[in-house]
Amino acid sequence: MGFLFVFSLVWCTLFVNVWRLVSITTEDTNRKYRGVTVLKLEMQASRVGVVRDSMLANPLLIKPALGKTKSKGLTCLGPDFVYGTVATIQDGGVSEALSNWHTHSLPTSGSRGHSRRPGKDFVALNRKGVKSGLVTAKEHYQYRATHDRRQASLARRGSRVPVPPRIPPDTTFGISTQPSTPICELLEHKYAQRWLEEQQAKERALEERQLNLPKLGRIQETRTTLLRKSRPMPESTPLWKLPRFQQVGPALDTFRDPYARKKAFNAHFSDSVARTGQLGQGTYTVG
Repeated sequence: MGFLFVFSLVWCTLFVNVWRLVSITTEDTNRKYRGVTVLKLEMQASRVGVVRDSMLANPLLIKPALGKTKSKGLTCLGPDFVYGTVATIQDGGVSEALSNWHTHSLPTSGSRGHSRRPGKDFVALNRKGVKSGLVTAKEHYQYRATHDRRQASLARRGSRVPVPPRIPPDTTFGISTQPSTPICELLEHKYAQRWLEEQQAKERALEERQLNLPKLGRIQETRTTLLRKSRPMPESTPLWKLPRFQQVGPALDTFRDPYARKKAFNAHFSDSVARTGQLGQGTYTVG
């Protein structure tokens, strides 16, 4: 009985130590590849089958999680990695910038900046390669690697380097600011008064121009002129009727004969020209 108790105690102790070791290893791995592990668990929850590690690097196979952006399949380099470039320039820092003022001098024609080595003349090298019998691009590449030909300098070509114009040291660059508006003119509404005076001057000039225009006499229209301008109405075609009703006369006829009827309608048409209204039955438009 005692042996079993000791054996169980040893076994439990061994199991706890192994479990702690596995937990520590798992925690370190999760810290190192936390994004990959979380992404793998999310993909396992939304997929059927085995999720391989190679699938975590392919954005086409990664499914977006609910409420999160889609992962690009990139792993972080760890919390101790520093991104960016190392600055090797030692310029003295803020104190050097506040205490000194570095100015750049303008380049001149005889300075060292313009005596640098000119670039390769690829046109001349290609021309020489063709004259040498080279055909393929590989042969021209080898020919340019083994031969050197530089471009002619600007002084040899006969041209001078353009020198920027000399600017006075007290020159102020930029656009001049607009003069400020006097506050007294704003409070006294001088701009509104000035606008009203300009409008009144324009109205007076317009009235003077209209008074100086020659007045043309208006010819009063008379009934005779209106009748001359009027055109006779075309005879309208009679409305269609059934054949059996065409020979039936009207039930009431106030005219003695068709001639009297036609004469009365002609007189009404000639008189309607000088009357108001659409039917020409209103008052006369001329005296």
